[in-house]
Amino acid sequence: MKKNNKYLGLVTKKFNEFFLVDLKNQENFRNIKRFLCKVRKSINFKDQSIYVGDEVVVENIDLKSKRALITSLKKRKNLLTRPSVANISNIYITFSVREPELNLSQVNRFLIAAESMGVEVSLVLTKCDLISDKRRSFLIDKFEKWGYQVITLNLKKSDHLKNLLAELKQKECSILMGPSGVGKTSLLNMIIPGLQNSTAPVSNKIKRGKNTTRNVELFSISNQSYIVDTPGFNMQNLEVDIRLLPNLYSEIYKQVIDEGIKCKFRNCLHMNDEGCNLNKSFERYSFYKEMIESSKSHYYQNQEG
Repeated sequence: MKKNNKYLGLVTKKFNEFFLVDLKNQENFRNIKRFLCKVRKSINFKDQSIYVGDEVVVENIDLKSKRALITSLKKRKNLLTRPSVANISNIYITFSVREPELNLSQVNRFLIAAESMGVEVSLVLTKCDLISDKRRSFLIDKFEKWGYQVITLNLKKSDHLKNLLAELKQKECSILMGPSGVGKTSLLNMIIPGLQNSTAPVSNKIKRGKNTTRNVELFSISNQSYIVDTPGFNMQNLEVDIRLLPNLYSEIYKQVIDEGIKCKFRNCLHMNDEGCNLNKSFERYSFYKEMIESSKSHYYQNQEG
């Protein structure tokens, strides 16, 4: 039996020229939600590729073979390029507190890269069974001053996941971002029943985990909520307009917007600018300066090239 109407779907997996698509409204489909789809040959998406997380329109649904055709691509809200996944609503920056050791500069770069996506950003700390309660409280306080509520986890105790899982089920499409070896795969295995991705131990030589996940895929964790299972990766390439960097730091944004501080020039970068009135005593200011200087250096190198 075929259905020839148009239906809205969500791409959950991509391989070769095929896509797995979940229908947004699967009424009258005998409880079939997922279909194997190809793109109609006559369709030209203006050289755009279709990515996991994209919303698409499907037609020619065949209930018997569970196949359909993708006939159009909806405008996406955002696109993460590595790994390639579209329409993320929430990013959970995930780091371990030990094995590998917490690198504050790296945490900051991941947070700012996530903030540049314009989505809700949270911070997850794993392996908290390896530190004292005093150290855990210290880290929570530190990152709250950075502007982030922190979720601390001991993956050996499943009850620690309850609050995180309840939160994820309220989000549209979440992704865990962080370096290898911090426990993302173990965490996903606990969030997604039956996933059973393989995990690899942290290398004693380089103190870094090995990538164990290979394919990008969305998994449903509630009726309208998905989480992305992604290949491990170490760092997002951060290419942010230097003029936007101040807006990505909550300590600066709060002073300018909430407290109404005014510098002499509207495009003040809060470095050694004349008439800058920013209070620079917050902890991340040294990271901010490094990023500004790095962005300037990158800009001038491109100009010379």
